[in-house]
Amino acid sequence: MNNFQYYTPTKVVFGKDTESQAGELVKEQRCSKVLVHYGTGSVKKSGLLDRVYASLDAAGVSYVSLGGAVPNPRLSLVYEGIELCKREGVDFILAVGGGSAIDSAKAIGYGVKYEGDVWDLYLKKDTPKDMLPLGVILTIAATGSEMSNSSVITNEEGWLKRGLNHDLSRPRFAIMNPELTYTLPEYQTMSGCTDILMHTMERYFSHEMDTDLVDGMAESLLKSVMRAAKVLLKDPKDYNARAEVLWAGSLSHNGLTGCGRTGDWACHQLEHELGGMFDVAHGAGLAAVWGSWARYVYQEDVARFAKFAVNVMGVPYDYADPEKTVLLGIEAMEDFFRSIHMPVNICELGVELSDEQIKELAYKCSYMDQRTIGGIKKLGKEDIARIYEMAR
Repeated sequence: MNNFQYYTPTKVVFGKDTESQAGELVKEQRCSKVLVHYGTGSVKKSGLLDRVYASLDAAGVSYVSLGGAVPNPRLSLVYEGIELCKREGVDFILAVGGGSAIDSAKAIGYGVKYEGDVWDLYLKKDTPKDMLPLGVILTIAATGSEMSNSSVITNEEGWLKRGLNHDLSRPRFAIMNPELTYTLPEYQTMSGCTDILMHTMERYFSHEMDTDLVDGMAESLLKSVMRAAKVLLKDPKDYNARAEVLWAGSLSHNGLTGCGRTGDWACHQLEHELGGMFDVAHGAGLAAVWGSWARYVYQEDVARFAKFAVNVMGVPYDYADPEKTVLLGIEAMEDFFRSIHMPVNICELGVELSDEQIKELAYKCSYMDQRTIGGIKKLGKEDIARIYEMAR
């Protein structure tokens, strides 16, 4: 097990009707004015936004609002939010929605405190030194951004999707009411479940040995989410299944299931370019590339992939042919994705990749041939292109 630091400062307020506590939780931050940042309409239609405003009013908290966060959140809206916050004297951000609203809010928070172009932080040209504090009211189980140090933003100029990880961006509090996720369409729910699974799998697939405790937590989380996803296909308003998935989303990306390991993260990098170029749902994009990635790299650590096959997917271990166990495990994972109506290749995303587009994706994913990705196997531009080819 590697040395590690585990830092999770976010106060979690979980359960029914917890959004009514928003005003008091914001008031505890001793702020003077709040930006309420949200998405494209669902929080309005459901009445959630009105309840949030009422809670802020009751607590005597002043606020301004900015809607418009979309999947694969846009840099242009971030710029708009930065200017609004500076103009209005905002000193706290409350994100109401899913990962897109939270990631956008984090970028706005960075930008208000940064003298240069906030995009430079996402390009790793500089490191953030400060940001506005933020809180979260979560409406979808997926990204884990409500407890993580990460955010991902898409720049429409070139359609580059880039991430930034820094502990400054960990929310002060996260309000999580499973009932707020009841009205999500099936595709969004299952895409979110896939994202949660992948956050844990990206950490699980590493070369580190003697991590049985963390492995066990990861395996349990994976199996719990897979069971709950099947329940939600039949009954989208099953409270316990919604609660399991919502809490798993936070635990999958707050670092718990990666303690002592380096992780891989190649699938996320592969998907980021698909999301940037084609604006696909993040979880669905991950499902579309995972099987091809796994088949390309598994020989680097057959034992680790076999452990996943046996302990998570329930595949019997073939002592005479461990690689057969691995391949059956990969097939079983793809069968699960199909069972929850997720794609297992890029074509099923509705995208027909050309050879030129594969070259462009690989070029961007390798940061213009300046980096490798992955941990199980280091992947350069040509490796990345081959995985896209396998996945199309």
